[in-house]
Amino acid sequence: MAEYSINKGIGKPAEFKGLKSQYLFIFAGGLLAVFVVFVIMYMIGIDQIVCIGFGVVTAGILVWVTFYLNEKYGEYGLMKLQATANHPRYIINRLRIQRLFAKVRRKEETL
Repeated sequence: MAEYSINKGIGKPAEFKGLKSQYLFIFAGGLLAVFVVFVIMYMIGIDQIVCIGFGVVTAGILVWVTFYLNEKYGEYGLMKLQATANHPRYIINRLRIQRLFAKVRRKEETL
């Protein structure tokens, strides 16, 4: 049986064949999803050649995309990409300019 080492040192992410941390989960989850869809297609009664072709093509695309994202964005790149997508492009302030520079009164002073 072949042995595949997962090298995880202190403070280093889990790495398997060049895939790091979050890409491992994307890879494993994607392959599991492809397998489940393959089984469902086979049980429905779709031709076996079509099921195998679908499984091979989608698994191949998944492998290629996962390694491409790992190479392009690195270990934390996808999280950084998601964080920048969630930032607003600009902040809208609809207060009048006079209100921006006015002194703020405390509740204690008004009582």
